[in-house]
Amino acid sequence: MIGATGRRVFIGDVHGNYDGLMHLLEAIAPVESDDLYFLGDLIDRGPKSAETVNFVRDSGYPCIRGNHEQLLIDSFPDGKIHYPALQAWLYSGGQATLSSYHDAHLLLEHLQWISNLPLYLDLGDVWLVHAGVHPDLPIDEQTEYELCWIRDQFHCIPTPYFPDKTIITGHTITFTFPGVLPGQIVQGQGWLDIDTGAYHRRSGWLTALDWTNQQVYQVNVYHQAVRILPLEESITFIEPEAIIPRHPVAANH
Repeated sequence: MIGATGRRVFIGDVHGNYDGLMHLLEAIAPVESDDLYFLGDLIDRGPKSAETVNFVRDSGYPCIRGNHEQLLIDSFPDGKIHYPALQAWLYSGGQATLSSYHDAHLLLEHLQWISNLPLYLDLGDVWLVHAGVHPDLPIDEQTEYELCWIRDQFHCIPTPYFPDKTIITGHTITFTFPGVLPGQIVQGQGWLDIDTGAYHRRSGWLTALDWTNQQVYQVNVYHQAVRILPLEESITFIEPEAIIPRHPVAANH
């Protein structure tokens, strides 16, 4: 049941799937006492990045910065074009984002908003970050490189990074973990990954996690299916030894 203070709901990587997000919110049916949080990667790959950013910004929902937002920021440092970064962004799904903007002024407004997004949010018992943390660095030494991009080095940690907080992330599509089916949430040592690959044809599932009620809401952006499941039925646990680091992030940056 919803408590007096409402629900805390965390929404995974939307990637420009605005229509899917609207269907997801219909299923969640948030009320004024609920708190919704976005885990980054609002943009790229999907068809309606501009609409997605506009909605989250204008609704005032807290959102953390993802690696795709970072790619956009890096493409326009100090209001100028950095062509190598721009090429990397366009290659990584930025072309779909640019196509969704019909007003350059709106893009600049959104860029300013995106540039001010935090890299993480500490909610006490829950710590929200897009990608994860470097296991060998204290928080005050972690940069956007670790917090927006890290994968295997974080996922294979043998003990939780925080003794008293659950880290909730997006970034790595869950079916890329060994033995995980599309749409499943992955649990490791002290962390949960809820990026179920909304943009990917193998999945299409956009996920929201109601932490208060331990419930999962999902909408498939390709065939509009909706499902609501207990969190315990949606989780696949990954042993740290099942993950072999492929692209280590150096602790000295």
